Amino acid sequence: MANVLLHLPELQGMELNHVQMLIKDFSDKQASQFAAIYRARRKDPQIILLTCLIGLVLVAGIHRFILGQIGMGILYIFTGGLCVIGTIVDAVNYQSLAFEFNRQVANEVAPLAKTLAE
Repeated sequence: MANVLLHLPELQGMELNHVQMLIKDFSDKQASQFAAIYRARRKDPQIILLTCLIGLVLVAGIHRFILGQIGMGILYIFTGGLCVIGTIVDAVNYQSLAFEFNRQVANEVAPLAKTLAE
C-alpha cells in the first residue's frame, strides 16, 4: 500500500482523498510513477485563483483555458467573464474547478502508471 503523502505531499483535502483511493493498491514503484506523471499534469488551485483574479482586471477566461475548457474560455473573453459575474463565481469556486480537473487527470493517469511500472 503506497502512502500518497510520501509521493505527493502538496495534495490537500478532497484531492488527497481521491488520489489515496486510486493508489491504495499500488506498489511503491507504481506510486512513484503515478506521482511523476500526475504532478506534471495537475493544476495548482492557487494558479487557477490567480488567473481568475487576473481575469477581473485584464482578460477574462484565462483560467478556463488553463483547465482545458476552450469553449468556456472563448465565451468568457467575448462576454467579459459573463459580465464579470461568472469570473467572480469562479474566483469563489476555484478549488472545486481545480479539483474537478485534477480528479479527471488522476483517473486518466492511474491505469497508465500501473501498466508502465509493471
